[in-house]
Amino acid sequence: MTGLTHFDAQGQAHMVDVSGKPVTDRLATAEGFVVMSPETLALVSEGRAQKGDVLSVARLAGIMAAKRTADLIPLCHPLPITRVAVELTADPARSAIRVEATVKTGGQTGVEMEALTAVSIACLTVYDMVKAVEKSMRIEGIRLLLKDGGKSGRYEAGP
Repeated sequence: MTGLTHFDAQGQAHMVDVSGKPVTDRLATAEGFVVMSPETLALVSEGRAQKGDVLSVARLAGIMAAKRTADLIPLCHPLPITRVAVELTADPARSAIRVEATVKTGGQTGVEMEALTAVSIACLTVYDMVKAVEKSMRIEGIRLLLKDGGKSGRYEAGP
């Protein structure tokens, strides 16, 4: 199974051995969107949701999720995360909340999964806090935007 690092020659799943890799600075940024009606977007943006400050709670949930990624995804390594930033902004043109997470570490493996997990959980938290108003919201476009550091170098997603 060439190229799939989480499988051995017999196709069995295993945790990748990163012990021989050098410790380097690594960074990853991911994004996702919670699409909703313009009325619900205004409710969230203006802080009028019944459950409280949706964006602040979702930001904290995203940060906590990044720190717990190895507990959630079976073959992820626990990492010494040095920074997690989660930003939630209203995107009126898309009628959505845009979630962006950036994670940094100095380690032997990257933090792409931590950034993607932070975005996923922040999006789910927005949904959870507003679902009483609009159950038809959609979580869309969760993707890696940027990865830097390590042997494979820099990756930037296209538009």
